[in-house]
Amino acid sequence: MRYAKRIAAAVAALIILPAIACAATIGGVWYAPQYDYMDFWAATDNKPFQVIIHGNPFSNVPFDEVAQALLPAMQAAKPRPNLTFTYSKPSEDPRPYYRLMLVFDYANDLGSDAVCQGNYRTGPAKPGVFKVFAIYCRNDMTMSTTTAWTPATGPDDPRIQQLFRELFMVVFSDAIFLRPQSGSDRR
Repeated sequence: MRYAKRIAAAVAALIILPAIACAATIGGVWYAPQYDYMDFWAATDNKPFQVIIHGNPFSNVPFDEVAQALLPAMQAAKPRPNLTFTYSKPSEDPRPYYRLMLVFDYANDLGSDAVCQGNYRTGPAKPGVFKVFAIYCRNDMTMSTTTAWTPATGPDDPRIQQLFRELFMVVFSDAIFLRPQSGSDRR
């Protein structure tokens, strides 16, 4: 009987752990030939970094509440530079203007360049699914883009922070093959 309980506990752990560890699904990724992680680092290290969100992933919760709950989740999952995510627009228009655009429940035919230029469309919401299109923009041009989704019950769901952790590793990749000085043309 003792062994049966231990075996049952071990089997339950094996079933639950992968579900927790793989909470988010990251879609395809694209990087512009001009993408440079060192530019991202220089633009964000010890500085505020603007995030612009469109759509509401939880239609039963007011947009402002969702936005305020997402900011700490993003900050806890932030990439390596010592940046501070903010929704505030810079007081002066920076040049170049780097920012992260997040479009929730995005339309399937939405293009990343259109989002960087201020045009976005959302599609139908899927209750219980946190679905986001992330675009890292420099001025009106896409530097990198991907999609991600995870099951989530509300803006404070811990799976959202895990999604942001995985998402930021992709959108703000420091992979050697993406570095302009590496001489690699395998993009």
